[in-house]
Parts: sequence; C-alpha cells; structure tokens
Amino acid sequence: MKTHAQAVVIGGGVVGCSILYHLTKLGWNDVILLERDELTSGSTWHAAANIHGLHDSTNISRIQHYTMGLYKDLEAETGQSCGVFQPGSLYLAQTQNRSHQLQLQAAKAKLYGMNFSEITRSEAEELHPLVNFDGIRSIMWEPDGGNVDPSGVTAAYAAGARQNGAEIYRFTPVTGTEVQPDGSWVVRTSKGDIKTQWVVNAAGLWGREVARLAGVELPLQPTEHQYFVTETIAQIDAMDCRLPSVADRDGEYYLRQEGKGLLVGAYERNLRFWAEGETPAGFGHELFEDDLERIEENMMRAIERVPAVGEAGIKRVINGPMIWSPDSNVLFGPVPELKNYFCCNGVIPGFSQSGGLGLLAAEWIIEGETKYDMFAWDVARFGAWASKEFTKSRVGDQYAHRFSIHFPNEERSAGRPVRTRPIYQMQKEMGAVMGLNYGWEHPLWFAQTPGVKDTNGFTRQNWFEPVGKECKMLREKAGIIDISNFAKYVVQGKKGRDWLDAVFANKMPTEVGRSCLTPLISRRGGLAGDFTVTLIAQDEYWIFGSGMAERYHKRFFDSVPLPEGVRFDSRTEAVCGFNLAGPLSRKILQRLTNTSLNNEDFQFMRSKCADLAGIDVKMLRVSFTGDLGWEVHCNTADQKALYTALLETGKEFGVGPVGSRALMAMRVEKGYGSWSREYSPEYWPHEQGMDRLCKMDKDFLNKAALQAVLAQEPREQMVLLHLNEAAVTASNADATGGEPVFKDGNGVGRVTSGAYGYSVGLSLALAMVKDVGPGDEVEVMVLGQPHKAKILHQPPFDPTGKKLRA
Repeated sequence: MKTHAQAVVIGGGVVGCSILYHLTKLGWNDVILLERDELTSGSTWHAAANIHGLHDSTNISRIQHYTMGLYKDLEAETGQSCGVFQPGSLYLAQTQNRSHQLQLQAAKAKLYGMNFSEITRSEAEELHPLVNFDGIRSIMWEPDGGNVDPSGVTAAYAAGARQNGAEIYRFTPVTGTEVQPDGSWVVRTSKGDIKTQWVVNAAGLWGREVARLAGVELPLQPTEHQYFVTETIAQIDAMDCRLPSVADRDGEYYLRQEGKGLLVGAYERNLRFWAEGETPAGFGHELFEDDLERIEENMMRAIERVPAVGEAGIKRVINGPMIWSPDSNVLFGPVPELKNYFCCNGVIPGFSQSGGLGLLAAEWIIEGETKYDMFAWDVARFGAWASKEFTKSRVGDQYAHRFSIHFPNEERSAGRPVRTRPIYQMQKEMGAVMGLNYGWEHPLWFAQTPGVKDTNGFTRQNWFEPVGKECKMLREKAGIIDISNFAKYVVQGKKGRDWLDAVFANKMPTEVGRSCLTPLISRRGGLAGDFTVTLIAQDEYWIFGSGMAERYHKRFFDSVPLPEGVRFDSRTEAVCGFNLAGPLSRKILQRLTNTSLNNEDFQFMRSKCADLAGIDVKMLRVSFTGDLGWEVHCNTADQKALYTALLETGKEFGVGPVGSRALMAMRVEKGYGSWSREYSPEYWPHEQGMDRLCKMDKDFLNKAALQAVLAQEPREQMVLLHLNEAAVTASNADATGGEPVFKDGNGVGRVTSGAYGYSVGLSLALAMVKDVGPGDEVEVMVLGQPHKAKILHQPPFDPTGKKLRA
C-alpha cells in the first residue's frame, strides 16, 4: 500500500468515488481512496438512485444538471455502464402553492437553459397512461429525469479514477487521522499509515465516526427509509418504452418504473431513527426488517394516483439507512478549525448530486474555492450549538416534511430554542415572532399579542401589515432593532492595523473614532464578506460582520498570521447590540447620555465609547435602515437593562421594537446589499459597486485575484427594480429572491432580495442583471409569472443620503 498521497478520500460510496475521480480530472493523480468494506457499502448500494435536475436553489440545480449530463460521458470514458434510464419525469401539483413552486422552477429553467416546462393533461396521459391525473392543477415535464444503477455509477467513478492514476484500497478501515505540525495528516489504517496533505471525509453512514477521529463532531443523524418494488404489471410488460417517473410531492411519495413493475418510496411522518449514538462498525450490506405499515398512508395515496400499484403484488421491500444533516443539505467544505480536512457528509439525493459534489470538492481542494457560492451547503453554517438533541429534532422534521414546500421566509420550529440572549423572554412577551440565525433566536416581527405564529406561502402573509407598521414607525419617528446577531470581533495590539490591512481590501482607520466599510476578497476575486471596522480606542479595533458567516469567515482570518503582540477575539456571544434609527433617534438617545450626539460632535461613520443609561457602550453612527441612527453595543450581561432603557424612553415618543423583516424592507428601499444575497464569492466588487472600497495601492488577502477580475468588464450589475403595482396587487406577492428577470423573452438576470417598500409605497427588488440598465423595463417572474418592472436610476428612499447624515 502506498505511504504518501496528495489526498486521501475516506469512503467508497458514490460520493467518495466521485470526489476521487474529479480530483484526478483536475490534475491530482497521486490520490487514494480507503473503504472499510466493499465499494457501495452503507447507503449507496440500496439507493433508489433517481436523478432530477430542478431544485429551489439555483446553484444546486446547476450541479444536479451537471451530474445528470455526466453519466453517459462517464460510460464512454470508462466503458463501465452506469445503467442510465432517462425516460423523463412528471412533476404534479395538487395545490396552488405547489403550482407556484413548479412554475417558478420552470422560469428558472428557462433562464439557465435547462429543460423543464409545463405540459397539458393530455400530453401527460400520453407519456404515462397509468396515472390518474384527476385533481392535478398543473404538470411539469423534465425530459432528462430518470434513474441510474447505483453500483454501476460507483464502479464507473472508480474506474475513471484508476485510469487517471488513483488507487483504491477496499477492506481497509481507517483507525486514526492525526494532524501534523506542518498541517499535513497521517491517516492510520489496519494495513499501514499514509502521509497526506488533505483528508476527505466522505464516509457516509460513518461520517460522524470518521470525523471524531479528528476531534470533530458533525451534526448528523441516520434514519430508516423504505421503498418497495411491485411484481410485473401487465400494462408495463406490454409496452415497448419505459415510463417516466412521477414526482407527486403533495402525495408524499415518489414512483418510477423498475423492471416490468413500479418502485414506490415514501417519507412518512412516523419516521424511525437509527444508530443515534454511532453507526455500528460492522454494518455493510444489511437491511432492516420491512415495516410497510409506517408508510401505509403514503402507499394509499400512490395507489389512488396509479391504481396499478394496488393491483400488483409486492416483489421486494428495501428498508435501509440514510444519514441526514439538520437541514437535509450536505455538510460540505473544509472544517474551519482544522487545516486541510474536507467534509462531504449527509448527502440525501446522492445520484442527482454526486457529480457536482465531486467537481466542487475537487475545485475547493485544488483551487481554493468553488466556482459557485455554496454557503447553503458549507459545513461552517453550523457550529457547536448544533447539539445532538437539535440535530435529531431537525432531522426528524426534515424527513417527515421531505416533500413539503419550503416557502420564502419560512422558519421551522423543530429543535428550538437553541441559543437565546437575556431579553429573549421579554421579547416573546412583547409579541416577538422569532427566527433562527446561526442558532440564535431573534425577532422577525412583533405581533400585537404574544403567541402569534408566522403563516407561510408564496403570497403576502400575516406579517405583511404588522411589518409595515414597524417601518412606518421607524421612518416617521424611530425604531429599536435587535442587532445582536451581528458577528463582533476585537483586534488589539500595536500592529493590529497592519494585520487588518493585510486581511481587508479597504484601508483601515488611523484616527480613533473613525470607521470604514470594507470588503473581504475571496480566492477567485469575489466578495467573501462585507464588514464595518472602527478604531474605538488606541490600538483597539472593533469589527462587525455577518453573524451566520462567522465560522465561514474564520477560514479567511486564520489564513493571515497575526503579528506578534496582536490579539484577535470573537465577542459575538459576549456583546449584544441595538440599532436605534429614525428621525427621532438622536433625541431619544440624547436623553440617556451626556455624550453629545450633535452632528458636528458625532458625525456619520464615527464611533465613541459612552455611558448610556449608566451602561458602558460602544456607539457607532451607522444604520442599515438608511435612516439617521446609531448602533449601540453593550456587554451581554447589560442587554436587558439597555433594552429596557431604550424602550422606556422611546415609549414617550411613540417608539417601540422593530424586527428583522422590517429591516430587510428598509435596506432594500435604500438599495443596500446584504451578505449571502448581494455580496457573495460569485460576485465581483465592481459588479456590486464595492470596487470603490478596494484600495489597490496596498497589499491584502487575495489581491492578485481581485486585480484579475477588475481587469475584466463586469459580467452583471446590481440594480434596484420597481415592480408594477397592478401586477403585484393582482398576485398579492412581492419578489423574495431567486426570481428570474427577462427582457423581450430573454433571460437577463435574477432577483437577489425583494420586499415591499412600505416607506415609499413600492414593491422593490434588488437583482443581478446584464444587458439592461436604469430606465429599462423588464419582467420579473414572481410566482413564476411575468410581473412588469422598471430599473430605477436611484434608490427611492433618501437617494442622496441627507437623512443618514442629518
């Protein structure tokens, strides 16, 4: 067995073999895969192996389409059959909401050149004569949908990798992974040790156990999952073509042809967990006992839709394990606390995603970053707060609602609360409807009475009017926004500015009390983040950024060594904050402090240490609302006292709390971007208007990549759209993000954020577009239907910033 490799992939399922194959395709040939048993052991061998392209997430759709197109090329390259059947897939909508979802996906498919469109009932009946289409509101057709052979695909990846120089060792369990002082690894096995630069954990059902060898606890939980295959069905036996698969997600089952019968699988509400502590080391090609009673309701719905299912006997039942993350997305990417330890775990639709996962993993390992923004899959989206209890609860909810629609702005309650701050109960008693942000509970909006819950849908929901009242209050008077979710860091030491200048693209403040906005540049020259940095005291900088991206940003911060004598600390848990914004904010705050807040004494983008209501605070004159305002940060222990003082003083002025949904609406009115929506590694600074904050006369992280992209013309531009009032009124829906934008039938972009601008009386959307500009009329596909819109020349709220600087 070899003793050295560029990378060692642990796990011989379809995903591990795909990663190995793609590493070789990108030029790494000295790579090894270790499998504890036979290839496909675990979940791969018994998978239903359906393949489909469309997903609510555009980037996941992209990698699924890549995967679907790869299999036949892989067959040609290796000579190994993948058992590809692509008779197409029918997607059925029984409800209006499902129709909205499918129509939006069809609009995205048109934008990205994917094959997915609506067909008539008669066309569908011709494609699949066994389906009863009664009660179906709309039908979508994906010609490339189908299924593959699990063992064949895995063997093809393995063959392709071997042809390119990779080695695969079966029956070689990993017993240890030990990091070395230089950041490399020693992988210990029963057959000897391997020295490697990269460890890739693609261990499937054993992902948790392999991660623990490196001291990492991954939030994963296996469940049982069942499907069955019928005996031969006469109508199918008589056909000379293969039937398309059926995705009847409102019925909570999936169905496709298998041999001369039908395969039916279900995600039942009465799920069963498995291996809650750890996956048994000796498990391999075993199955669980049949338990069809658990999926009986799903079976009956399948029989009602396809009566032939009920008329045929059951040939075999597959009840095997799958392993899930808390949100059913992959745990993907390098572990931020370790060097060169890559995860690809918790993959559910493995045969729809295997190729894309392998390609992106290879890109990340070899090139330092993927071509797509995959934060929705990044292992860094969860922290230590994602406990076993939280994971189990969320996995149970995800499994039971696998085919439910996940609506825009939806907040699921399973496993919560996980992390709360001192004013959590106080906010709940005030009517706060809470959301989840990196484990923290935070107010989305405030209902008039406690206990009110969100309703969910694609159209305007029960929070639409209350959020409007919060916006009106803040714009006319003031509002108090809990911004404790912001990530907060402190850099101290005489060379602190040197380190910050080496990390961020903008020049750091040199005068105490001055602040700046700055991008963080990604490996490919995109926007990895946006931050506010202020010099709050001599040799003491405070940094504020996205809270949900704190673990993600750790990779960038750790890549630049700290100078001797410099300390970098996270204060996110230790410090809380509020934004008091609106025309009366100065008057309210001045009641609570002796620090002068007059414009000449406390200008925009300045900061001060102050005493506010007897509490030591850091005050920054910035506001994400685009209105006059201050951010006020205090120790977490003082949060309740500060909130009480702000509320009591504000009450005299008719001012109260404001939630994050109102903040979203107000920042869109101002045309402000937000990280993970408008600011992303996929977008270049000069496409977002952030290039002015990149100072090219100094060195900083990934400057060379930025120089390369700035030398190119922008591919797209961020713009602000005003949607036609009549169209929005008719649909009762605003853009929320992801909706395609067309002009004269041609795709020109997509929405990144959308909201109703209560202060300006306009339905608005931020979008990334090409080949159009201010004044142009376009169509935004809200609910998958065209809504006329115009690109604005300037933000409708305070375009010159007078209020912000008043």
